[in-house]
Amino acid sequence: MFKSIEYKLYIGMALLLASVAAATYFAISGEYLYFGLSILVTLWMLVLLRWHFSKFNKNIVFLLNALENGDFSFRFRETRLSVRERELNRMLNRIKEILIKARNEVQENEKFLSVILESIPTGIFILSEDVVLSCNSAALQLLGLPVLTHINQLSMVGRDLPDTIRHLGSNDITTIRVPNEREVLQLSLRSSMTVVKGEKMKIITLQNIGSELEHAEMDSWIRLIRVLTHEIMNSIAPVTSLTDTLLSAYTEADNYPEEVGGEDYGSDQANGNDETSLQSEEAFSLRQDTIEALQTINSTAHGLITFVNSYRQFTGVPKPRLKPVSLTQLIEDTIALEVSEADRRGVKLSAELPEGDIVIAIDEAQIRQVLINLIKNAVEAIGVRSDASIRVVLKATEDKVILDVYDNGPGIPDDVLPDIFVPFFTTKEQGNGIGLSLSRYIVRLHGGTLTYFREGGWTVFRLLFVVRNVLQE
Repeated sequence: MFKSIEYKLYIGMALLLASVAAATYFAISGEYLYFGLSILVTLWMLVLLRWHFSKFNKNIVFLLNALENGDFSFRFRETRLSVRERELNRMLNRIKEILIKARNEVQENEKFLSVILESIPTGIFILSEDVVLSCNSAALQLLGLPVLTHINQLSMVGRDLPDTIRHLGSNDITTIRVPNEREVLQLSLRSSMTVVKGEKMKIITLQNIGSELEHAEMDSWIRLIRVLTHEIMNSIAPVTSLTDTLLSAYTEADNYPEEVGGEDYGSDQANGNDETSLQSEEAFSLRQDTIEALQTINSTAHGLITFVNSYRQFTGVPKPRLKPVSLTQLIEDTIALEVSEADRRGVKLSAELPEGDIVIAIDEAQIRQVLINLIKNAVEAIGVRSDASIRVVLKATEDKVILDVYDNGPGIPDDVLPDIFVPFFTTKEQGNGIGLSLSRYIVRLHGGTLTYFREGGWTVFRLLFVVRNVLQE
């Protein structure tokens, strides 16, 4: 097509030059009639060339304007035209189709990327200056915001968060704590920079690293407890053994009081030897004090051994033996075990179970222990009130099983909330700080989570298990 136009251009220019040369020749030779005709031919050639190329340029300009405005509805006519015009319009239509195909591919790629961004659990939003150009649903969910259009909106999440993000450079990483109505999230923020059409953009990714931090923290606690229990047991075992031996020896001596002050204790008293008698009484008193001290040491040592043994169960949790278990039956059996104690304390203990049976693969004994711990904690924490109530609620979807333990007690104070799952931490006078941390550890071994939140005046501990297939009969 372009070669055809090029050839026609050459021919037109050649004819134009020939007519100009002829006009010049006739003007010099004085043949004014032919000179006039040559001038007319030259003008006609100029008009013809201008019309030819102006029409071509007009179609090109129309095409470019339409493409610039995103209008692809036009089509150049290819019938009832000269060969030249038909070829030209066919070429322009082909250009349009190529551009339409390229545009559709770009749109499909954009849709594909959009679906990916909306599907991944990592939050992503893009900033230009302080304006948020794009933000996926994961970012909104992690930040707890319904919409994000400007960086200053992040002050609702954290007062200093907008400035923190402004100062992030390329490939910088930081962590933030984001409280919501159910828990405090640990988020990792990573920043990267790019330039699009001369405009600097900052890409922020957010990832919930709470589970990874909890896992690492729990592993650290387990290693620490193992070392402490080993060292304490190695140090305290000889003490208990020695005090047991000494107490046994002194106890046996109680059966022979005449030996307390030596063989002549009785004779000294009979003979009225006051000095010897006084020494014997002092020895007897010292002996009694020694026995009391040994008993105190022995009792303290055995108490410490009992204390250490209670923590050994935390480090000695075996790997769960998974098998299909009816959660409905498990909850009913557990409530049957705990309902008498709840009634004795004036607490109504009930279950809200879905229709049919829910079966998942768990270690029945371990999850039963977790449920017992949560119910016992709720019974102890709920206090004295006429409407004291504990509800065990079971729900299931295609890939999740949720087991909630509700109580309408006073809840957990905000100042101790960050520590409730920390080993050794307790607010009870006789507590050892093992129950909740051990329960969370067991649930984590099952690939689940144990979290705390408040909901409509209720304290809620939630067990969440993510499973591939929930068998609901």
